[in-house]
Amino acid sequence: MSVPWLEKEMASLRAAHAAQRMPHALLIHEAPGSGGEWLANWTARLVLGTDKEQHPDWLRIHPVDDSKQIRIEQIRELGEELSLTSHQGGYKVGVITPADVLNRFAANALLKTLEEPPPRTVLILVVTQPSRLPATILSRCQRIRIAAPERAQAVAWLEAARGKGDWNAVLDIVGEAPMLAAEADPEAVVQIGTEVRRGLEDAVAGRSDPVATAERWSRAELPLRLRCFENWLTERIRDQGQSPAFLTEVGAVTYLQRPQTVLNIRGLFELLDGVRDLKSALDTPINRGLALETLFRRLER
Repeated sequence: MSVPWLEKEMASLRAAHAAQRMPHALLIHEAPGSGGEWLANWTARLVLGTDKEQHPDWLRIHPVDDSKQIRIEQIRELGEELSLTSHQGGYKVGVITPADVLNRFAANALLKTLEEPPPRTVLILVVTQPSRLPATILSRCQRIRIAAPERAQAVAWLEAARGKGDWNAVLDIVGEAPMLAAEADPEAVVQIGTEVRRGLEDAVAGRSDPVATAERWSRAELPLRLRCFENWLTERIRDQGQSPAFLTEVGAVTYLQRPQTVLNIRGLFELLDGVRDLKSALDTPINRGLALETLFRRLER
């Protein structure tokens, strides 16, 4: 299915391929859920001249099992496969997604392949946080930046892909991430999003039990709940940033006024950092309930 907000990038890649100027390494930097992996797979089909999802010269690298990292063994195997002659006499393509979870040893192994790329190979890295990759890798890749689509375009695409639904409400909750929204149950997302927003407003107003709320959140759909929390904070920071008072008083004590709610702008940024830190640590053996309780108590203050 076509993805209209990627047409410019697709046209550029078609032209490079037709002119035999495909770079040996592409880095697709996407806004989360905007189609980076989709574009990577489309590019692989373009280079390999196939419309199928499976091809002997198409190699895919993802985190394996319960790991949240891409390991050195995977990258070494990829390098060995790319160095072999292609099965069908054309290109060989390796797609690494998400490449920003390469561990340090895997990144070093990948650098060796990038420094001496085998002929007629294309490596495609998909990332949302390129800063997590070494500068030596970034400098050896041609970068493609994918921004989130406009809301109307995203909703139209979701309706075509998944059928009618309250996609506006889903995107309000998960952010401008249509590819992520397409994988979700819209009714379940709206229900969780509504619950999270109500819980956060109650926490600010001092009407909730942070221990009970933290325990409930930690038991089910925590990644989605944290994404809702992150978007809730981002909305309030954005609202405050558009206020004339923020522009004139940012050097003093600046507050965000909501109905029955006063939040310090510095506290909002600190909370946002805390939520993102927790999101990135979900694969580690942390006490999720305690981490959430700490965030809720900071929100109350």
